[in-house]
Amino acid sequence: MKDDHKNFVIFALLAAVILFGWPTIQHWIFPQQNPAPTQIQGGETKVLPQPGADPTANSPKALRDRQIVLAESPRVQIETPALRGSINLKGARLDDLVLTKYDETVDKNSPPIRLLSPGGAAGAYFAQFGWQGAGVQAPGPDTIWQASGTKLTPTTPVMLTSTSPTGQIFRIELSVDQNYMFGIRQTVANVGSTPVSVTPYALLSRANRSLDADQWAAHVGPVAVADRAANYINWKDIESTPEQLATTGGWVGYSDHYWLTALVPDQRVPVQLQHRGTTAQAYQADYQLAQPLSLEPGKKVTYSSRFFAGAKEVKLLEGYQDELGIVQFDRAIDWGWFGVIEQPIFYYLDWLFRLVGNFGVAIILLTLTIRALLFPIAQKQFASMASMRAIQPKMKALQERYKDDKQRQQQEIMKLYKQEKVNPLAGCLPMLLQIPIMFALYKVLLLTIEMRHQPFVAWIRDLSAPDPLTPLNLFGLLDFSPPTFLAIGVIPILLGVSMYFQMKLNPAPMDEMQKQIFSLMPWLLMFMMAPFAVGLQVYWITSNVITILQQQWLYSKHPALKEPVKKEAKAK
Repeated sequence: MKDDHKNFVIFALLAAVILFGWPTIQHWIFPQQNPAPTQIQGGETKVLPQPGADPTANSPKALRDRQIVLAESPRVQIETPALRGSINLKGARLDDLVLTKYDETVDKNSPPIRLLSPGGAAGAYFAQFGWQGAGVQAPGPDTIWQASGTKLTPTTPVMLTSTSPTGQIFRIELSVDQNYMFGIRQTVANVGSTPVSVTPYALLSRANRSLDADQWAAHVGPVAVADRAANYINWKDIESTPEQLATTGGWVGYSDHYWLTALVPDQRVPVQLQHRGTTAQAYQADYQLAQPLSLEPGKKVTYSSRFFAGAKEVKLLEGYQDELGIVQFDRAIDWGWFGVIEQPIFYYLDWLFRLVGNFGVAIILLTLTIRALLFPIAQKQFASMASMRAIQPKMKALQERYKDDKQRQQQEIMKLYKQEKVNPLAGCLPMLLQIPIMFALYKVLLLTIEMRHQPFVAWIRDLSAPDPLTPLNLFGLLDFSPPTFLAIGVIPILLGVSMYFQMKLNPAPMDEMQKQIFSLMPWLLMFMMAPFAVGLQVYWITSNVITILQQQWLYSKHPALKEPVKKEAKAK
């Protein structure tokens, strides 16, 4: 009895640590979701602005208003079905880009995602293309290029031209497709009288780290593919030492949670990829050819590359990889170790979504599919539980008989398992199978932009975010925001209730301590799951409901599970 009290105190302390320290624990052990994009205030859903969306949000870097900076230089407009922005003719920079298909928040008046911004404005982030060379004065960051047109569209490429005092003509032909891929053709014509040596390069300049937090399950930050391997690089590592990678085929860029910029050199030519940063937190990704190009008088040379700036849509990235031959371009999404499970789940879930038109319903149908596939295993689990239930009195008697000899106790219990042909681990198999499936589904919901801002029902306007509706402040009617660890939404509460009824259907354990632990477990899990994506909670609730129905049916097949355990008389 004394040991039971001691165990209960230990469990209560652990429960308190989990309950109140869970946000901290989750931050560095488990994948994190972005904050909910909405908040309930005064009984209404209010959209929270995304940090950094306002030019003044980054005041130390906000030297001038973005519109003022954009007006200071001549520009060529960019207009495609997916992009809007402009090319800076001063320095030949792609420094103004908005993703028209994606909004900052779920609010109907939300502005679209701004990916690139010019130097001198808040969150400066741009791509630049140019040359280095010997015996040649290449265009620099202050060079004003001449444009062949006023607008870049999928059907109207634009040629930028600049003439060097040393007798070379530099051209950059820019094209763009219907999505997010730019084509870059850099040409140098030597009209001078002496040979020159030129090396084309491209760079990405970024004034700040990403506003998205880097995560254990989803990389955010510098990324490069070299020698057919993806390199996910930490911001702080390149601040001390540049990361340099020699490769033929690959790319270099920056990965945000849902967005990507990537410089893609000619996949057939050896290049040097590089990531570097400074103590002022300015970052640069670039590449240049491993060997310079020699150019005789009267000759010209052209180097072709690509630049991606847009959303990390799974099928789009894979399409570019297959059609354009970009090495490992799909690795812009950090699938991790469970990619072999995550990708089939994504494709099936995406197919269901296109079939029914509601991502929440698609998740429910996915759950039904998974549980149907696991049903034969669940039957074996319940049969094993029935057998274990039947031998409980004998196990209890052995525990009493050999309570002072633990080694002998374990030997006798194992002998009992063998005699009764019971496998105590058989009941754990479905749970072990569910763990990688649950984690894989979580990563699918976390990584893929396809579920971002997808509504379900009523107040659930984003299945990729936590439930914003909590009864602790009467759904926003009371003018206070509960602490993070108490901000339990309606969906997590339903999850806890479903787990409670599921556990109630299970036979009560004989040990009182175990009873107490099992009675608290649903509510602890409710608190632990509250910060996770609503989509994952919908999966778990559906799975619990199916389990309850399944248990009802299987209990009829294995009535021994519901029979009370009879205590066996103590051996003399």
